[in-house]
Amino acid sequence: MLLLGKYFVLVFSALLPLINPLGSSLVFLGLVGIAPSATYKTLARKIAFNTILFLLAIELLGAALLSFFGISLPILQVAGGFVLAAMGWSLLNEKDASADAARKDIPPEASLSNLQQRTFYPYTFPITAGPGTIVVMLTLSAHASRKLLTESLLAHLGALLAIIALSLLVYLCYAYAPAITKKISPQTAHGIQRVIAFILLCIGVQIAWNGLQTLVLTMLQHR
Repeated sequence: MLLLGKYFVLVFSALLPLINPLGSSLVFLGLVGIAPSATYKTLARKIAFNTILFLLAIELLGAALLSFFGISLPILQVAGGFVLAAMGWSLLNEKDASADAARKDIPPEASLSNLQQRTFYPYTFPITAGPGTIVVMLTLSAHASRKLLTESLLAHLGALLAIIALSLLVYLCYAYAPAITKKISPQTAHGIQRVIAFILLCIGVQIAWNGLQTLVLTMLQHR
């Protein structure tokens, strides 16, 4: 049980700042825009469930999949960083007026259907669980694999419980994202969303830069 608790704390503390449920909920709020609270709760439930499945798949199969497709971690960082940076740039330059006007012409059912099609990409990946999360999860998964089967099972179970706890936080923050900013003026909320979008852009650039650094250093070492 000590090993289970150790990996629960390790995985939870390592992934919490990367997933950042509260900060990601503001990005999520900016992407969804004006929608009923029921819509936010429906999307949040699907995203939280997707996050569990996504992180669990990475924890169990991520290294094998990367090896099968011949993808290295630095390449994953570069590609994923570019995707995050593109998302941040798009959100940073989004025109609120046109977006709201377009949304008014869309029936609620059609709008919800359109939003549900985006629950995995981009709401789950890369907004909630991005490239940095994948890299950390792969590292922790390799660390949790032990020689003894019982120890390995306990370590991976601790990681699974941490993933479930983080996904619960994601649900709460995403489902009540409008309520979180309800007492904030529209101008302030707009400014916060723009700041978060800029931070998302910077995170994407930083992740891509880390991957590029590793690739360049590897290339120089082989010369």
